[in-house]
Amino acid sequence: MPGKERPPLTLSIAWWWTAVAIVALALASYILFRVSSPPTLPEGILYGSGHIEGTEIRVSAETGGRVIDNRMVEGQPVQAGDLLVRLDDRELRIRQALTEAELTAIRQGIEAQQAQLDVWRHHAGTAASDYDRFLKLRQTGTATPQQLASAEDRLKETQGQVRFLQAQLAESDARLQAARQSLRLLKLQLDKTDIRAPVDGTLIIKAIEAGELASPGTAIAMLVDLMHLRLKVYIPERLIGRVQLGNEARVRINAFPERFFEARVSAVDQRAQFTPRDVHLPEERARMVFGVELSLDNPEGFLKPGMPADAWIRWSPQQPWPQQLEVPR
Repeated sequence: MPGKERPPLTLSIAWWWTAVAIVALALASYILFRVSSPPTLPEGILYGSGHIEGTEIRVSAETGGRVIDNRMVEGQPVQAGDLLVRLDDRELRIRQALTEAELTAIRQGIEAQQAQLDVWRHHAGTAASDYDRFLKLRQTGTATPQQLASAEDRLKETQGQVRFLQAQLAESDARLQAARQSLRLLKLQLDKTDIRAPVDGTLIIKAIEAGELASPGTAIAMLVDLMHLRLKVYIPERLIGRVQLGNEARVRINAFPERFFEARVSAVDQRAQFTPRDVHLPEERARMVFGVELSLDNPEGFLKPGMPADAWIRWSPQQPWPQQLEVPR
């Protein structure tokens, strides 16, 4: 009986290589899946991202004038009280001199009025004594009615002059107080021609140049406190209960990918909101989240407002920080 024909060797080899290719493809797919799968966060760690912010202080002119001295340099640190801009104060100093001259004239007038008042008070006292004397003499018949009437007229005249001088003196005193307040106001305005840094910080915006005219309320500079910054991240509503004030956090920026900056939770929003548009993950934007603010100390000045940053919050104090922190995708 004739034997069965055996399949050709080339066909067997082809099937073998097909099986190897299928296994290799499956293995490669598995490896690709593992590599492309988003890393999971370690237990006790929450992730968020945002942009670093600083407390900005807008420095404005409180009085008008032309800038005659501008000492601002963008990026330069300043201390509270440092002179930033000096405005032209010549007109104010002329008004100050006029007001001081007016004060001197009013004081001299008051001295003269006071001297007159003292004289007329003396006359009024004498007239009152004369009237009392003639009134007693008239009762005894020694003085005539004309003498008594003359003494009465003299008394009324001196008393009227005393009242007139007292009114003038009160008016002059009111003018003196008004002039003093005007001088005080001018001195305040003169002080405001020197525009100084209200707090320690870094000058990030120089908004006026020498020769330009500043008006009250005009912004002339922007300061920011670079030593104490903050980062606001957003945590899903279902996880916000884990976050507590004071929780430790670590922050990383693109400029220093191998370095983590220490931070702490300083505030948690009281109301949920939809995720802002600048959050990285599109699917997260449709979820309700709570804003969480992290405080960062920046003594070396590496961090700058506006830098995008990743943050990991350790909500469980018992959980140690992992060796490596990854951004979930």
